[in-house]
Amino acid sequence: MSSHPPCGLYRTTRAFDSIPASRLVFFHDHGDPGPGIYLPRTWNLNRAEWHERGTTVLDPAWTRTLERVPDEGLYRVEAAFTCCKDACNTFEVGQLVQLGYDGDATPILFVPEWSSRGLGFPSHGSRLDRDRLGKLTPLRVARGAESPRDSMAH
Repeated sequence: MSSHPPCGLYRTTRAFDSIPASRLVFFHDHGDPGPGIYLPRTWNLNRAEWHERGTTVLDPAWTRTLERVPDEGLYRVEAAFTCCKDACNTFEVGQLVQLGYDGDATPILFVPEWSSRGLGFPSHGSRLDRDRLGKLTPLRVARGAESPRDSMAH
């Protein structure tokens, strides 16, 4: 049994090697030569794509300092809320939103738009205070064969 956290999206809370605190990483608890963290190399449709080579982290004490963040993807707004204390943007109950992150693990909400061409995803969104994430419920969406996470799957 591994004493590392499960595979998934995290925010670093302590620096490791050349990776500073407060970075978005994908932690993979197995592989060659061992568990490691991967940094985003780019974004596609507001989702991180990860470097193929990560940084091996053998110390479970350090990996337990990682802060789990909700997965990128589509969500439903369960209770109306604003993006931050300045109330720049309001999100309404039942609204469809896409959750993504920047490299500093700041949550960003993108509001998909329905048009004659179908559902579109904007390239700009609203940064959120982390305490607002609890107002979102993930939607189940079928994952296509070209899913960017396939290379990191168990």
